[in-house]
Amino acid sequence: MSMLQGKTVWLTGASSGIGLALAEALAAKGARLILTARSKDTLNALAARLPGEHQVVPMDLMQPESALAQAQQLAASQPIHYLINNAGVSQRSLALETNFQVYRDLMEINYFSVVALTKGVLPHMVQQGHGHIVTVSSVAGKVGTKLRSGYAGAKFGVIGFMDSLRAEVADKNIRCTTICPGFIHTQVAHNALGADGNKRNQADPDNAGGISAEQCAKEIIIAIEKNKAEAVIGSGVSKLAPLLQRFFPGLVRRMVAKR
Repeated sequence: MSMLQGKTVWLTGASSGIGLALAEALAAKGARLILTARSKDTLNALAARLPGEHQVVPMDLMQPESALAQAQQLAASQPIHYLINNAGVSQRSLALETNFQVYRDLMEINYFSVVALTKGVLPHMVQQGHGHIVTVSSVAGKVGTKLRSGYAGAKFGVIGFMDSLRAEVADKNIRCTTICPGFIHTQVAHNALGADGNKRNQADPDNAGGISAEQCAKEIIIAIEKNKAEAVIGSGVSKLAPLLQRFFPGLVRRMVAKR
């Protein structure tokens, strides 16, 4: 029996990609899901086809102040055992050409929404005596590469936030897990923001050659159940990159500059 069975899991970015695969895998393990994304209709259709009974909470995480207020209300109305901060958007544009507003937007959804939802549920987790905060960062939060300066900056930031949070709540029975996916075969490149803030609508060979969203979800759940502080998920160079960065930073800098 999974430790997730019967537990309430709030999952953001649930309508596509890794989030959709996570929703399916978590429901199969008997978790009760709170599903969040922007489209209410998409979430309702997902909830209807998943086994079990699940709650739909549409939310625009590009508006973190509003998300904080919604999170506080939601956490006050019911116990939340797991929060999985999965929603996010990537980037494919050079720093020299990228509008400043794009950096702001990337920080709002990839960093500030994580802080907002975490702050919304954390006091209630502390009060109930247990809880688990899971945040999906990225290998780009360990190794910055071309065309991702805003995305990498936000993902580096969220790893730092989770590291500090983990230390602060270690004595309160609150667990914190940071997930760093590498290349995953999803629509992340299609949905990535370009220099003008519009979606790129184009595939990346790297992501297209990555592991499936279903395999990624499986490994995320293993990391959660094993209470790992951090897990790097992927294959090939994207999985090795953080290790190489740690021991051979000069080599990684040269590799990144040539790619």
